[in-house]
Amino acid sequence: MTTLLIKNAYIVTMDDRQTEIPNGGLFIRNGFIEAVGPVFDLPSVADEVLDLSGYVVLPGLVNTHHHFYQTLTRNLPAAQDANLFHWLKTLYPIWARLTPEDIFTSTQTALAELALSGCTTASDHLYLFPNGSKLDDEIEAGRLVGVRLHASRGSMSLGESKGGLPPDSVTDSEDRILADSERLIQRYHDPNPGSMTQIVLAPCSPFSVTGDLMRQSASLARQYGVHLHTHLAETEDEEQFCLQKFGYRPVGYMQSLDWVGDDVWFAHSVYVNAEEIKVFARHQCGVAHCPTSNMRLASGIAPVREYLAAGVKVGLGVDGSASNDGSHLLAEVRQAMLLSRVREGITGFSLSNDPTRKLMTARQALWLGTRGGAAVLGRSDIGSLEVGKCADFFAINLNTLDLAGGAVHDPVAAVVFCQPRRVDYTVVGGRFIVKQGQLVTLDEQELAERHNRAARRLIAA
Repeated sequence: MTTLLIKNAYIVTMDDRQTEIPNGGLFIRNGFIEAVGPVFDLPSVADEVLDLSGYVVLPGLVNTHHHFYQTLTRNLPAAQDANLFHWLKTLYPIWARLTPEDIFTSTQTALAELALSGCTTASDHLYLFPNGSKLDDEIEAGRLVGVRLHASRGSMSLGESKGGLPPDSVTDSEDRILADSERLIQRYHDPNPGSMTQIVLAPCSPFSVTGDLMRQSASLARQYGVHLHTHLAETEDEEQFCLQKFGYRPVGYMQSLDWVGDDVWFAHSVYVNAEEIKVFARHQCGVAHCPTSNMRLASGIAPVREYLAAGVKVGLGVDGSASNDGSHLLAEVRQAMLLSRVREGITGFSLSNDPTRKLMTARQALWLGTRGGAAVLGRSDIGSLEVGKCADFFAINLNTLDLAGGAVHDPVAAVVFCQPRRVDYTVVGGRFIVKQGQLVTLDEQELAERHNRAARRLIAA
């Protein structure tokens, strides 16, 4: 047995009552929270005791959409000013050069960045497997970092020759896709509380897979009880593609394929109407909101307020690091709050004409990044600091220059309103991944050098 005591911190539980404990702590045994509350109510002895006086402690952030491999193609000049379809067309040929070692290295880079931003659980969407690459490469790399991983077995089977968007060189046969999906579930998927690895089936998008693959993936996922994920309704281009090729808007197309349910979540979902929001709510589908990526590619602004009002599960995603150029999930919390307020202004809302309606608050944005993300991924063991849940949390020192003044007035809102930075501690299952602002599971400098060598090789090839 191993125990850890966190004491004297400002604890933000994110429980249903939104409990905050100014001089609180956590008692952790074997990776799970055994007690949370005021310091004087907690045991005083543990294998390790960490005094976090002057720190705020929050539940670990949950990333619901990412493409780890894209860290290798950040900030490419040819793709800096492109919309989604042109951006993809520019990058597909470069991604076709990826190797298993590239998948391994980029996974570690993305997860390290995420951990340094307070993320403790991440879902990744890997949908192309060139040159012998496998999802196993990602899973192996992730285990060495120590962040919980929902590894999505993505796929592309609808190449240009069949009317799809990607070149045929990055697509695969549907028989191989389904066989590998089943292999991965049997080998790696752990549905138990506290699991570090879960498998998701994730055909890439309506413009890169066939309807038959979507149906068979859904059937296979439900046979094994794993979740389903795909991109949906990200751009107006996609909407027109679906109408012309399938005769449906994107959400209607998903309904026709049996791709709605509480085991399904969609990335982006920017272009949806009121009836389609009701479909998501009725079938308990989730949405991964990716504000920075949607701004970067000029895709639009997802109707997050409408989703939440309808009861749709919403989490946050940093999205691919070539459409965000970073993997800072706490920064994404801030972007979600700010972009929600921008959308209110665009739609003509003002506090003066409706005093009962409120702008998205910092705490609501943090809820999306914690409880919202946990709900989207179908996990009840993460997302809040409560007895029986995983000991996943991050801590930020409030006595720093960038929080000076702000933390005095409201320490919780300060971590969202003030410019996000590296966190000081990240703990996953009671294990330190970040300590005093430094990674403890990897050598950060060696990783950066290895990553840069791979990125240069990809572009030079």
